[in-house]
Amino acid sequence: MKQKQLGRTGMQVSALCLGSMTWGTQTPQEGAHRQIETALAGGVNFIDTAEMYPVNPITGETTGRTEEIIGNWFSRSGRRDEVVLASKHSGAGFAHARDGAPISAKTIPKAIEGSLKRLRTDVIDLYQFHWPNRGSYMFRQNWNFDPRGQDKAATLAHMHEALEALAAEVKRGTIRHFGLSNESAWGMAQWLRVADENGGPRAASVQNEYSLMCRLYDTDLAELSVNEDVGLLAFSPLATGLLSGKYQGGAVPEGSRMALNEGLGGRKTARAFAAVEAYLGIARKHGLDPVHMALAWCRTRPFMGSVIFGATTQPQLEHVLAGGNLSLSQEVLTDIDLAHRAHPMPY
Repeated sequence: MKQKQLGRTGMQVSALCLGSMTWGTQTPQEGAHRQIETALAGGVNFIDTAEMYPVNPITGETTGRTEEIIGNWFSRSGRRDEVVLASKHSGAGFAHARDGAPISAKTIPKAIEGSLKRLRTDVIDLYQFHWPNRGSYMFRQNWNFDPRGQDKAATLAHMHEALEALAAEVKRGTIRHFGLSNESAWGMAQWLRVADENGGPRAASVQNEYSLMCRLYDTDLAELSVNEDVGLLAFSPLATGLLSGKYQGGAVPEGSRMALNEGLGGRKTARAFAAVEAYLGIARKHGLDPVHMALAWCRTRPFMGSVIFGATTQPQLEHVLAGGNLSLSQEVLTDIDLAHRAHPMPY
């Protein structure tokens, strides 16, 4: 599988990144460990997790369990050096970590220490802030987004403080690089500017939702990514499974995400199913598997750092890996562009 440098870090990461958010709820530990080994054998060297995982559902009792599962695999296998490991610091409003405290210089060392203990490692390769303290327009909040309630001075002061704390962690050797998640173009630009001013760690990546169905990244953030060497780590590249076609015609497979979260976080709309049918039609026309097509298309984007996919089951993982090196013809890309114009924001 192809690899590329992430941002300006010097780290080489695989074109696909193994997501882990179901490990500990939908996927048991042994299944997760088998997934890690299969992914590594298939050329994936990048694993993404978070202190708040697993999801489906999110509970206080399970918070941190996914990191523990990964840590148990590191301890059992002794293969920590084969993995580029990313994790995330939860922020304001997440009651199951630090009583919902926002990200700050006070919480950063504690959060890192907790993750390191659960992960049974000395260092996290990419440490990300899961969402901004000031809030985010991601997860369908873009429809009513209004930034007028933000306190710009407080936001900038937080960035200075946080980068100083992160710089101390880099010096201490607990983290190597820094990334963001659910961030905007303005927010990313400010983080980069403050890093230049402070000499703090420069954001190498931003982890935002991106797929054939969700292309908010395509304008201002795309331009920032290319010009500032900030790679997108795309989550939900299959639109929580919609792009596989498994939910078409009212189907809800047992154990699927829709069976646990009926609305798929606001993605389940009539327009979404119509858009999926358009992309399924393109796959049929060109003799492609729709999952392979959707992931291969993400990899063509000029700002892509790595595409994060999740697999609840081993067969799902093996299916994704089977298309890991697919290249799309110009004819396919043209048809996808036409479908996007017809179905630009389906949820």
